[in-house]
Amino acid sequence: MQNLMPFLVQWAITALSLWVASLIFRGLKFESTSALVVSALLLGLANALVKPLLIVLTLPLTLLTFGLFLLVINALMVLLVSALVRGFKVSGFWTAFFASIFVSILSIAVGSLVDSGTPETTIQMPSGGNWL
Repeated sequence: MQNLMPFLVQWAITALSLWVASLIFRGLKFESTSALVVSALLLGLANALVKPLLIVLTLPLTLLTFGLFLLVINALMVLLVSALVRGFKVSGFWTAFFASIFVSILSIAVGSLVDSGTPETTIQMPSGGNWL
Protein backbone atom coordinates (compact mmCIF):
# COMPACT_ATOMS: atom_id res chain seq x y z
CA MET A 1 0.00 0.00 0.00
CA GLN A 2 2.94 2.31 0.69
CA ASN A 3 4.20 2.04 -2.90
CA LEU A 4 0.72 2.58 -4.35
CA MET A 5 0.36 6.16 -3.16
CA PRO A 6 3.19 7.70 -5.28
CA PHE A 7 1.79 5.87 -8.32
CA LEU A 8 -1.70 7.29 -7.72
CA VAL A 9 -0.32 10.78 -7.17
CA GLN A 10 1.65 10.64 -10.43
CA TRP A 11 -1.40 9.29 -12.25
CA ALA A 12 -3.49 12.19 -10.95
CA ILE A 13 -0.81 14.70 -11.95
CA THR A 14 -0.67 13.25 -15.46
CA ALA A 15 -4.47 13.34 -15.74
CA LEU A 16 -4.53 16.95 -14.54
CA SER A 17 -1.81 17.91 -17.03
CA LEU A 18 -3.65 16.23 -19.90
CA TRP A 19 -6.89 17.96 -18.93
CA VAL A 20 -5.23 21.40 -18.82
CA ALA A 21 -3.54 20.66 -22.16
CA SER A 22 -6.94 19.81 -23.67
CA LEU A 23 -8.18 23.23 -22.57
CA ILE A 24 -5.23 24.99 -24.19
CA PHE A 25 -4.75 23.00 -27.41
CA ARG A 26 -7.76 22.84 -29.74
CA GLY A 27 -6.59 19.64 -31.39
CA LEU A 28 -6.53 17.68 -28.11
CA LYS A 29 -9.98 16.46 -27.04
CA PHE A 30 -11.41 14.08 -24.46
CA GLU A 31 -14.98 12.88 -24.92
CA SER A 32 -15.37 11.80 -21.28
CA THR A 33 -13.66 11.76 -17.92
CA SER A 34 -13.07 8.04 -18.23
CA ALA A 35 -11.19 8.62 -21.50
CA LEU A 36 -9.01 11.16 -19.69
CA VAL A 37 -8.29 8.79 -16.77
CA VAL A 38 -7.52 5.83 -19.05
CA SER A 39 -5.34 8.05 -21.26
CA ALA A 40 -3.33 9.21 -18.25
CA LEU A 41 -2.81 5.61 -17.14
CA LEU A 42 -1.86 4.43 -20.62
CA LEU A 43 0.48 7.38 -21.16
CA GLY A 44 2.28 6.47 -17.95
CA LEU A 45 2.57 2.85 -19.04
CA ALA A 46 3.73 3.82 -22.53
CA ASN A 47 6.35 6.14 -21.05
CA ALA A 48 7.54 3.37 -18.74
CA LEU A 49 7.55 0.46 -21.22
CA VAL A 50 7.59 1.62 -24.85
CA LYS A 51 9.53 4.88 -24.60
CA PRO A 52 12.79 3.32 -23.28
CA LEU A 53 12.74 0.84 -26.16
CA LEU A 54 12.27 3.64 -28.68
CA ILE A 55 15.07 5.64 -27.08
CA VAL A 56 17.47 2.71 -27.43
CA LEU A 57 16.42 2.01 -31.01
CA THR A 58 16.81 5.66 -32.05
CA LEU A 59 19.94 6.39 -30.01
CA PRO A 60 22.11 7.40 -33.01
CA LEU A 61 19.45 9.85 -34.20
CA THR A 62 18.97 11.17 -30.67
CA LEU A 63 22.72 11.74 -30.30
CA LEU A 64 22.92 13.36 -33.73
CA THR A 65 20.17 15.84 -32.80
CA PHE A 66 21.67 16.45 -29.34
CA GLY A 67 18.63 14.89 -27.65
CA LEU A 68 15.98 16.91 -29.48
CA PHE A 69 14.60 13.73 -31.05
CA LEU A 70 13.33 12.83 -27.58
CA LEU A 71 10.64 15.48 -28.13
CA VAL A 72 9.51 13.55 -31.20
CA ILE A 73 9.39 10.34 -29.14
CA ASN A 74 7.22 12.13 -26.55
CA ALA A 75 4.84 13.21 -29.31
CA LEU A 76 4.74 9.64 -30.63
CA MET A 77 3.76 8.41 -27.15
CA VAL A 78 0.81 10.83 -27.12
CA LEU A 79 -0.21 9.72 -30.62
CA LEU A 80 0.06 6.06 -29.59
CA VAL A 81 -2.20 6.62 -26.60
CA SER A 82 -4.72 8.53 -28.71
CA ALA A 83 -4.80 5.62 -31.17
CA LEU A 84 -5.47 3.14 -28.36
CA VAL A 85 -8.01 5.05 -26.27
CA ARG A 86 -11.49 5.59 -27.65
CA GLY A 87 -12.58 9.11 -26.76
CA PHE A 88 -9.10 10.68 -26.89
CA LYS A 89 -8.48 12.59 -30.11
CA VAL A 90 -5.32 14.34 -31.28
CA SER A 91 -5.62 16.27 -34.53
CA GLY A 92 -2.04 15.75 -35.73
CA PHE A 93 1.64 15.38 -35.04
CA TRP A 94 2.34 19.03 -34.23
CA THR A 95 -0.51 19.18 -31.74
CA ALA A 96 0.89 16.05 -30.08
CA PHE A 97 4.40 17.55 -30.22
CA PHE A 98 3.56 20.80 -28.44
CA ALA A 99 1.01 19.20 -26.12
CA SER A 100 3.59 16.62 -24.98
CA ILE A 101 6.04 19.40 -24.15
CA PHE A 102 3.33 21.24 -22.23
CA VAL A 103 2.22 18.10 -20.36
CA SER A 104 5.82 17.27 -19.43
CA ILE A 105 6.56 20.74 -18.09
CA LEU A 106 3.28 20.98 -16.20
CA SER A 107 3.72 17.49 -14.72
CA ILE A 108 7.19 18.40 -13.48
CA ALA A 109 5.94 21.69 -12.02
CA VAL A 110 2.94 20.16 -10.24
CA GLY A 111 4.98 17.13 -9.16
CA SER A 112 7.56 19.38 -7.53
CA LEU A 113 4.82 21.00 -5.46
CA VAL A 114 3.43 17.68 -4.23
CA ASP A 115 5.28 16.01 -1.38
CA SER A 116 4.78 12.29 -1.58
CA GLY A 117 6.70 11.75 1.67
CA THR A 118 8.37 8.57 0.46
CA PRO A 119 12.00 7.85 1.34
CA GLU A 120 12.89 8.03 -2.35
CA THR A 121 11.90 11.69 -2.50
CA THR A 122 13.05 12.72 0.97
CA ILE A 123 16.67 13.74 1.37
CA GLN A 124 18.05 12.64 4.71
CA MET A 125 21.39 13.89 5.97
CA PRO A 126 23.44 11.89 8.43
CA SER A 127 23.22 13.27 11.95
CA GLY A 128 26.81 12.59 12.80
CA GLY A 129 29.86 10.60 12.01
CA ASN A 130 32.24 10.76 9.09
CA TRP A 131 31.14 11.27 5.52
CA LEU A 132 34.05 9.38 4.02
